[in-house]
Amino acid sequence: MELLNIKKIGPKTLSLLNKINIFSIEDLITYYPFRYNIYRPVDLNKVDNLELVTINAVIETIPRIFFIKKNLNRLTFKAMANNLLFNVVIYNRAYLNSYLDVGKKITLVGKYNKLKNSFVASDLKSDWINNIKVEPIYHVVKGLKNNNLSGYIAEALNSDIKINDYIPEELSKKYSFMDKGEAISIIHNPTNINDLKKAKLRLIYEEFFIFMLKINYLKLKKDKIKGLKKDFDREKINEFITGLPFELTKDQLNAINDILIDLKSNTKMNRLIQGDTGSGKTIVAIVAMVANTLAGFQSALMAPTELLAFQHYNNIKELVKDYNINVGLLVGSQKKSVHNKLILDLKEGKIDIIVGTHSLISKDVEFKNLGLVITDEQHRFGVNQRSNLQNKGYRPDVIYLSATPIPRTYALTIYQDMDTSIIKTNPNGRRNINTVVKKESELKEVLLNVLEEIKNGHQIYVVSPSIEAIEDNDLKDLETLKNSFDKAFNKKVPIEILHGKLKGKEKDEIMNDFINGKIKILISTTVIEVGVDVKNATTIVIFNAEMFGLATLHQLRGRVGRNDFDSYCYLISNKDTERLKILEDSNDGFYISEQDFLMRREGDLFGTRQSGDMEFQLGNLQKDFKILLKAKEDSLSFLEKNELDEKYKSLLKSVSDID
Repeated sequence: MELLNIKKIGPKTLSLLNKINIFSIEDLITYYPFRYNIYRPVDLNKVDNLELVTINAVIETIPRIFFIKKNLNRLTFKAMANNLLFNVVIYNRAYLNSYLDVGKKITLVGKYNKLKNSFVASDLKSDWINNIKVEPIYHVVKGLKNNNLSGYIAEALNSDIKINDYIPEELSKKYSFMDKGEAISIIHNPTNINDLKKAKLRLIYEEFFIFMLKINYLKLKKDKIKGLKKDFDREKINEFITGLPFELTKDQLNAINDILIDLKSNTKMNRLIQGDTGSGKTIVAIVAMVANTLAGFQSALMAPTELLAFQHYNNIKELVKDYNINVGLLVGSQKKSVHNKLILDLKEGKIDIIVGTHSLISKDVEFKNLGLVITDEQHRFGVNQRSNLQNKGYRPDVIYLSATPIPRTYALTIYQDMDTSIIKTNPNGRRNINTVVKKESELKEVLLNVLEEIKNGHQIYVVSPSIEAIEDNDLKDLETLKNSFDKAFNKKVPIEILHGKLKGKEKDEIMNDFINGKIKILISTTVIEVGVDVKNATTIVIFNAEMFGLATLHQLRGRVGRNDFDSYCYLISNKDTERLKILEDSNDGFYISEQDFLMRREGDLFGTRQSGDMEFQLGNLQKDFKILLKAKEDSLSFLEKNELDEKYKSLLKSVSDID
């Protein structure tokens, strides 16, 4: 069955579904809600002032619409609830007017102001809710409404579709799991909280079971995979290291030694280089690629963004300019003629090191003798993406780079199929970042320090958790911050906004202008978290810092201090300041991630949710870690005791193809 067979899904809706990565019926039914609205109607006479509540009411007067400005309107009417007559105000819902007749029963969600006898509604339902209603909320795009998506999912679940269940029967019985089809149905249309918890537990366990089945399969297989022994002159590598314009740290040299031993062995390398942000993982990767080139093999370095790919390409070219090593760059924005020339040169072996984005895994990309694959920010690439690149060579050695410090407890579980080298010490000359937690009332002092840094010729990052203003929320959005900084500096300082919703070309232009010094203050979301290296940036100001995990804040802080200047990080927050003070006391990402783990804060351990291995649809590594450990144990036992049938062979094909 295809999506177009679902009632009311036509080509236009299909295009919208594709934008949220729904391409099949399976994608549709496993596109789970990211949260739920729980409505419990209460007696309006008993609510506290300005408390967020749900009430059942009846419309008493004809609604009126007031257009305040272009994108803002207000709908008002009087309503009755629990024998109390009050005013209702709801913003930007003018389209509801035709449905709201006098005498109509409605449910209102919002805050009641007792002094003004006014109810400011954030939501309105066209009937009464009796008892409790649990409403699933999905991530959607413009043009696709939440209730429409819910309807498509319901239609698919009511049709004759096959749902693959990957939990072995004996484990389902052991844990008394409900049927998968029932669990999916409940998660999309829950009738009570208890059943919803059971459904989520069952689906989270399956997610973790599948993930750990792949990891355990790779672990059991790892030592059996023969690789190609790389012969190179170790003295030439030492000469390259000695000739670098900076001195490597002990940790960097140890990691290089681990890699060189792996390259010379006849077992396929599968190594994770885990280093704190700014610890110098890239140069370790470059040395590995130089050794691989000396052995007569090609290397591929895959980065998660074009900006980072350009950065790596320029760094590598500069460092190997005195050697007979040809470096290429392959990204999606290149002209077709340039792309085609690179493809031909790669195939003919004229390029020794190729740097690129996911363009490297395109079908038309072929290598003459790919011997080493490196993925930067490895958790941002899924198993399938990595295997696609690895399979372009005969059992190439593999290195993964990760700037995400992961608590040892987690690392031993999710990276158990890899050998690990850790870089903890910062490069020589790199200073610690001065981190201070400030309240909003102390912002003037921060702005004066920012101005001083700009006068000294340096640049500034400003980070917000929100792209746009959110009603009834005190989060500082990007536009509000830009207006505030423009006002503070009399519009004499070049300031720009950067966020993930901008088009790729626009993002690159803004980032390049910041790199080149045209922009002095860059106001951004966490899109700047990964890999961007602007050595002239000395200060980062993070607003609503309480909204971020400690590990994410540490990653963001790593955008500055990439030089020998004094650097500063200001965490602006009126809440949760004790937790934030951990960052005042330590610049050690591994220690900070352990503290994050111990605090058991909800949210994504790896910062904002990212595509790849570490993104689960329902599971959360931090709060569901015990489930992960159980899935690890069960999946290993299953692999050791059972002959795999076609269902599991198909599931493991993506990783079994990594030879």
